[in-house]
Amino acid sequence: MSKRILIVDDAAFMRMMIKDILTKNGYEVVGEAADGVQAVEKYNELRPDLVTMDITMPEMDGITALKQIKSIDPNAVVIMCSAMGQQAMVIDAIQAGAKDFIVKPFQADRVIEAIQKAIG
Repeated sequence: MSKRILIVDDAAFMRMMIKDILTKNGYEVVGEAADGVQAVEKYNELRPDLVTMDITMPEMDGITALKQIKSIDPNAVVIMCSAMGQQAMVIDAIQAGAKDFIVKPFQADRVIEAIQKAIG
């Protein structure tokens, strides 16, 4: 059975890029969210195996959403996505429970490596 993934990013183009990488590698994208509020709702509803979470988003940022998801499900597996130069935020995310982070622009092999490391 393929692993189920929720993609969270405020940019539709970025969601499409990640979705393309994941589906080509045999993962099932079960949902998408454009901000942290939607991310928490979708996580609750779908209970995916993994979440890719953008850090900078409107409504609720990725780190706040990560903390809320972890409070709902301490075993949630979340990989943060960030643009270059957001190292301090990445450290916050790892301390909040993120498994890994990938840097934008995405490189397909790095995305897959991070996911395989996190959930196999």
